[in-house]
Amino acid sequence: MSDRSFPKYQKIAWLYRHIFKHIDEVYAQTAKDKERLESLGAQNVVVTGNIKLSRLPAPTKELKKPSVLLVCAASTHKGEEGLILKAFSDLKKEQKDTKLLIVPRHPERFEKVASKVKSFAKEEGLSWHKYSQNETFDSDITVVDKLGELVNIYAISDIVILGGAFEPIGGHNAAEAAQFGCKIISGKHYFNQKDIFDAIEGIAVVEASNLSRRVLQHGVLKSTRIKSKSDITPIIESLKSVL
Repeated sequence: MSDRSFPKYQKIAWLYRHIFKHIDEVYAQTAKDKERLESLGAQNVVVTGNIKLSRLPAPTKELKKPSVLLVCAASTHKGEEGLILKAFSDLKKEQKDTKLLIVPRHPERFEKVASKVKSFAKEEGLSWHKYSQNETFDSDITVVDKLGELVNIYAISDIVILGGAFEPIGGHNAAEAAQFGCKIISGKHYFNQKDIFDAIEGIAVVEASNLSRRVLQHGVLKSTRIKSKSDITPIIESLKSVL
């Protein structure tokens, strides 16, 4: 229940008070969430943390890592690919042995992103390909237009530019990359993932206008580390008691 969404809940608090009368237990991500839920009539509220931090997805296969600096632009949205391509262009001029993998968040954008990359690569004199047509990372830029590959790619990435936060979208789960110690760069609009970001050490949060500079400074970025995970034992035990 984020800072942005809570006022919307308050506007129809009468409805939630009625709903919570019929709910036995409520599990909250943070103490602040608990307080907000209780103000809406929730009872027996237990703080468990974000369940996304309880069990992280593991790789489904082992990919061969290119022997170069590998940058993954993960879960990107409209308005972010251009920013990332500019940053990669600046990095490529300084460090020729680097590759970029772009993984759009939504499959319906695969072709549009591929078209954008095609034009960019032609202007910059770079090679590129779609992962669905060639499952290698031989080109300067690979558009990963295939579902279910992101965690596998995180496992071999050196730097992750995490999408969904350079535009006011709310961010994405940084823990999936942090479990591999990737260096992570995020925009400032991660309001839907604040508790996950708080549980991770080393994420570099930057203004969109400073992305290129921070990418060029990748040598001083810290490898990320998950400081704490969530315990969902109370949820499991409660479910067992009624099953």
